[in-house]
Amino acid sequence: MSAVQLRAFLAVAQNGSFSAAARFLKVSQPTLTTQVQALERRHGVQLFYRRGHGVALTDVGERLLPLARQLGALEVEAYNLLHDNGELNAGHLKLGAVGPFHVIEMVDAYRKRYPRIDVSIRMGNSTSVFRDLEDYTVDLGVLARFHEAPGFSAMPYARHAVVLCVNTEHPFARRQAVALEELHRQPLLQRESGSSTRRAMEQAMKAANVVPKLAMEIGSREALREAAIRGMGICTVSEAEFIPHEQLHMVRIAGDPAWTETYLYCLEERRQSPLLDSFIDIVSILSPSRPCRPVANGTQGHKHAACGD
Repeated sequence: MSAVQLRAFLAVAQNGSFSAAARFLKVSQPTLTTQVQALERRHGVQLFYRRGHGVALTDVGERLLPLARQLGALEVEAYNLLHDNGELNAGHLKLGAVGPFHVIEMVDAYRKRYPRIDVSIRMGNSTSVFRDLEDYTVDLGVLARFHEAPGFSAMPYARHAVVLCVNTEHPFARRQAVALEELHRQPLLQRESGSSTRRAMEQAMKAANVVPKLAMEIGSREALREAAIRGMGICTVSEAEFIPHEQLHMVRIAGDPAWTETYLYCLEERRQSPLLDSFIDIVSILSPSRPCRPVANGTQGHKHAACGD
């Protein structure tokens, strides 16, 4: 088994066909097919089901895929170390994130310092980001709160108060702040169960014995904002996520009793990677609250419970 054969297998698995994989690797299709077939013959296995112009992974192929991704990531790190002598003049950094707000500002700052590093972002919820980190599909994850995640390093990035968004005709729109108790029996627009913002507000309201009226549950930041603009209820967002609109007014909750936090995660075993460390260093400088420092998270191998953000 050679690195070239594994690279060919990974390209076919990720691109869905031999022709697309050949274009991706910039080799001829017969060459790529020969590499995959040699890998299959060498070990007496079938890695793909051929279906028309596409392919599907066999059970063995499914189990090989995360290992091939891991070896591919290590190959890239070895190349960067040897070829560029630690200067990071080439490479591909893959990020996973639950929302666009902080990850975009991180990437913007990083690309100004390392313009030759390609950066891609894969969006998902917390569970999918952790799974992608474990499978080496992404290198770093930007998550909306701290998770007990054995085997990972967690680095705090920012903390923002949860604020209210109301239509300009709402009585709260004439005020800069309201007490948490004033939300009792008020029509509240909420994100889906498991949202970090919703979780923070529910904890704060429970502590204050505040029971709002649920106006609607909406599983999208954009739809939630549109409903607030139309006066369908009060929505809550992280202050960092508030987007101004002529019919929308931001109102603080007195004392900021609810807040969200952003953390940067990576596998503990990859914490010393020069490529990952370069991004972590930039994020540490950029952090609006405090420098990013690793937080010990226990033993590797833990499977994470579902918790969408």
